[in-house]
Amino acid sequence: MAAGKAELEAEELQKSAGDEGATPISDCAARKRHCVAGTLRTVTLRPRGGAPALEAELYDGTDVVNLVWLGRRKIAGIDPGRRLRAEGLVSEQDGRKVMFNPRYELRGGS
Repeated sequence: MAAGKAELEAEELQKSAGDEGATPISDCAARKRHCVAGTLRTVTLRPRGGAPALEAELYDGTDVVNLVWLGRRKIAGIDPGRRLRAEGLVSEQDGRKVMFNPRYELRGGS
């Protein structure tokens, strides 16, 4: 039953991301600009090179991309469960998709 719920949630996220004109995260190529949309799963403060960095994991039902805002400790509205649309250059680090300092638009609440 849990797997069924997760699959339904993934399908719903994929549909809403498509409605917003976003690229599925699974289709995002490294070193290209993309617009993605989904739900924030986690938000953590993790220093990078001695400076603060706010990291958030965005899930759209196909894959995840880590959004990283360098030099930031907190951003109002960037919380787990929040829907958001982000745009930026996708890179790859340690086999994971990452977007640094993306432009973003908050969507409906959690």
